[in-house]
Amino acid sequence: MLLRTLKSSFETNIEWTRSMQGSPSRGKFPEKQVTLPVPPGTSIGAADYVVTVGLGTPKKDFTLIFDTGSDITWTQCEPCSKTCYKQKEPRLNPSKSSSYKNISCSSAVCDLVASEGTKTCSSSACLYQVQYGDGSYSIGLTATETLTLSSTDVFKNFLFGCGQQNQGLFGGAAGLLGLGRTKLAFPSQTAKTYRKLFSYCLPASSSSNGYLSFGGKVSKSVKFTPLSADFDSTPFYGLDITELSVGGRKLSIDASAFSAGTVIDSGTVISRLPPTAYSELSSEFKKLMTDYPSTSGYSIFDTCYDFSKYETVRIPKVGVTFKGGVEMDIDVSGILYPVNGSKKFCLAFAGNGDDSDTSIFGNVQQRTYQVVYDGVKGRVGFAPGGCS
Repeated sequence: MLLRTLKSSFETNIEWTRSMQGSPSRGKFPEKQVTLPVPPGTSIGAADYVVTVGLGTPKKDFTLIFDTGSDITWTQCEPCSKTCYKQKEPRLNPSKSSSYKNISCSSAVCDLVASEGTKTCSSSACLYQVQYGDGSYSIGLTATETLTLSSTDVFKNFLFGCGQQNQGLFGGAAGLLGLGRTKLAFPSQTAKTYRKLFSYCLPASSSSNGYLSFGGKVSKSVKFTPLSADFDSTPFYGLDITELSVGGRKLSIDASAFSAGTVIDSGTVISRLPPTAYSELSSEFKKLMTDYPSTSGYSIFDTCYDFSKYETVRIPKVGVTFKGGVEMDIDVSGILYPVNGSKKFCLAFAGNGDDSDTSIFGNVQQRTYQVVYDGVKGRVGFAPGGCS
């Protein structure tokens, strides 16, 4: 999770229409896999997407934000020694789980946890601490526990964080499921079972559901782009954007604008673009939206419209092309974002402070696609119609 902002309802009474919008079919994994339902995070007051997993013995269910931009999985624990936020379920109580074990400060695992920073311990226990781009954070004990996804998908001695000091924009989620690229992340800890292969589809509205799947076989309908080598030593899945388009027209953006790279992140809501690229995108979008009244910006948004007098709104297509010619037409729900109620909408992108800042491909722009992460082959793929 690089950034998290903007809690908002996905619902609107406006009927969206868009030219050249096909009816693609979903690409499924034909082999056995474990699949978890994904409701919108708005169900618990978060702008991100969540799944329910089991922790402990006996198993207790917890709602976690799944985050491809984070490595360590953590949940709030009892006793909350300092500050904890309100969550949907009761917090995990280690004293009531027979499978919970703290990690010793002298263990090699603790050195791994501290590999990105200074080793921290409390008495003989290994501590973890993680802070996200929006200022949210979690600090607590590093431990192992039994993690359960289904009756047949149970992982003993799963390394996770037992949070004792947690604050931020987590809504009512109990914590995070870290799906990043390091050895601490879920894909690496379960690699013998799922081969670092997982996929998801993020639903476009609060009235529909998506999924998060681990393992299986990749469908031929998925088109892959290679991971950028620039991010190999990080938890992030780096991609290379080669082109943006609006209304079917390629924008005149020099390739150097994206030289800082792009990270795909299920834990960031709104995509961030280099200011040079965002300026071109916003300018072309405005040219094609002159039939509708513009209004003041909101938060990180500066291209907003008032649709209070409209029942039907026609908006231009927005497309993204990744290295290898992988084209992605953003779903309508990922082009305009509702703010301050259901009649004010803003272009669902924002500019970074400088072209040298890393771009982020956020979860709003990923909606309705099947997004496949293949860690072994070093690639990320997309197939339209993923939630249908």
